[in-house]
Amino acid sequence: MAKQSPPSAAFGASKVVAYPKTVERLIAEFASLPGIGRRSAERLAFHILKSDRPVAERLAKALIDVKDSIRHCDVCWNLSDATRCELCRDAARDRSLVLVVEQPRDLIALELTGMYRGLYHVLMGRLSPLDGIGPDDLTIPGLLQRVADPKTNAGEVPVREVILGLNPTAEGDGTALYLSDLLLARGLKVTRLARGLPTGSQLEFANKAVLADAIEGRRAV
Repeated sequence: MAKQSPPSAAFGASKVVAYPKTVERLIAEFASLPGIGRRSAERLAFHILKSDRPVAERLAKALIDVKDSIRHCDVCWNLSDATRCELCRDAARDRSLVLVVEQPRDLIALELTGMYRGLYHVLMGRLSPLDGIGPDDLTIPGLLQRVADPKTNAGEVPVREVILGLNPTAEGDGTALYLSDLLLARGLKVTRLARGLPTGSQLEFANKAVLADAIEGRRAV
């Protein structure tokens, strides 16, 4: 009687490749993006596979153009396709007012409100000692230079007020405290974005930090 191979040898000896290598590589690249899991990466990859070649070429060109043409503004570190961003080039904005944010996406969120007409300064992060991120890893030196030397600010206008618009997290609050100490020592007016209960919310669903900020920031009626 012929000796039978064990099941592992018959079915598990060879490695099965589900996708061709080029497809697997595309899925892996999509999966490496923030917030994209394996299944989402597969859906994106198959969308590209099903699309016409011009669709894939436009996507590829958009990616290359972003890497080739987008840089950080020399003044505020916002994303820009020139040495200075559109906001810093806009003479109609109040250039003596600087709102400090953590990332360019925070700037965009504030701009969409249409309520702010000053300039910005993007820190490109926040202080996080546990992650080894200190002041020199952010654009804090550039902010201090703008405050000290008007020639480095847009329109060479002296900065009269800095608004701290960092995220209400432990790291964000720590960064805001660090910046406020530096800026107040230079005789500058320092404020922060108001915090509290959002419109349409209910007290029972608010956390302690939100309620504490709401009480501290109460206003006269």
